[in-house]
Amino acid sequence: MTFFAKLAAMTLVSVSSAVLAAVAQGTVLAGADIIDVVDGKTIRGQVVAVDDGKVTYVGSERGLPNGEWTRIDLAGATLLPGLSDSHVHLTSRADMHGLRRLTVSTPRAAISGVANAEKTLMAGFTTVRNLGAPGFADIDLKRAISDGEIVGPRIIGAGQSIGITGGHCGDATRLPYEQQRETGGRADGPWEVRQKVRENKKYGAEVIKFCGTGGVLSPNTSINAQQFSLEEMKAIVDEAKLLDLKVTVHAHGPRGIQSAIEAGVDSVEHASMITDASIALAVEKGTYLSMDIYVSDYILSEGAAAGVTEESLAKERSVGRIQRERFQAAVDAGVNLAFGSDAGVYPHGQNARQFAKMVEWGMSPMQAIQASTIGNADLFGRADEIGSITVGKAADIIAVKGDPLANIRELESVDFVMKGGVVYKNELN
Repeated sequence: MTFFAKLAAMTLVSVSSAVLAAVAQGTVLAGADIIDVVDGKTIRGQVVAVDDGKVTYVGSERGLPNGEWTRIDLAGATLLPGLSDSHVHLTSRADMHGLRRLTVSTPRAAISGVANAEKTLMAGFTTVRNLGAPGFADIDLKRAISDGEIVGPRIIGAGQSIGITGGHCGDATRLPYEQQRETGGRADGPWEVRQKVRENKKYGAEVIKFCGTGGVLSPNTSINAQQFSLEEMKAIVDEAKLLDLKVTVHAHGPRGIQSAIEAGVDSVEHASMITDASIALAVEKGTYLSMDIYVSDYILSEGAAAGVTEESLAKERSVGRIQRERFQAAVDAGVNLAFGSDAGVYPHGQNARQFAKMVEWGMSPMQAIQASTIGNADLFGRADEIGSITVGKAADIIAVKGDPLANIRELESVDFVMKGGVVYKNELN
């Protein structure tokens, strides 16, 4: 690397005091065990070489290619691919629920997004799918990170979520008629929803999210009631596929879930009351379920203090346990399960608390880790770029002091974070 290239790299990461090193070439990570998420095993006695932001070698020290390497000793630690989260809201704050949300402007949400993006990366999540943000703030956030202006994970942004009039992603409100606010994603009818898909694509969305049922945190909506007809859902999916975009649906109730899977969505968010028939259909079609089975703990214990209304708390009480039982049924049936936390409803940087719940409700630690790595990479359409420590993929690598296969909660305190070959955190040396 030339002097000026090094200078540029150092300038790039100086935007955050948490960034500890910025040389993205010629680095060897040595001394750690490596979790091979592809083969589902732990590898010992091997090193990982990184050059120009990608993994270039995984193997024995003896086989390391000749050259000048910057060595990072991670003796006693466990290396994993960078984690990913299929459902976050970086521009949302966990202490701004209920009527408090009405006081948040789009610029203020974007500022929160800057802070939350850094927290997320430092927690070991190097890629996230942001499912809904006002004014396409998530797209601008992604661009600022890509340009090196701020620090954060790779973002796959949905832009503005699409919802019906009065719906969870539409304009559900308890405000009087005279004070109603129209959201950017509101649409009704097949042609209106197609227009919204096109608009999201125009402003840089890489995935389309729509709401197929009511929500826990939206007023005047029933989590059981379907939102959008099957015809409208098919129009959303068809238009998105024409534009090479993936589609996900927010859906709690069984009718909305079934219709969305029939319409061809790539993933179902929450899937709280999914039936056995819909689970079987998801297996048949390869549909992913992104079930946020930790967040109920936060809503019911901390939600009231954060502004969550009694209406919403009652809905969460009615569905939280059911969702976990349905998650267990999905695990047993062999459904493709993503790792999606809904961070933003609860504090960013605590995404990994979801892992323990996934293990408690039926997954092995390896399966839970695979959901957040190769599973999400497949769902995102990025399996060739991220998801495993494999030669040719992005050097997105994290490390923890202990063994997460023995204690999955090790992932709640990540000690080393590398994204694209750049070390943003190292508390192991």
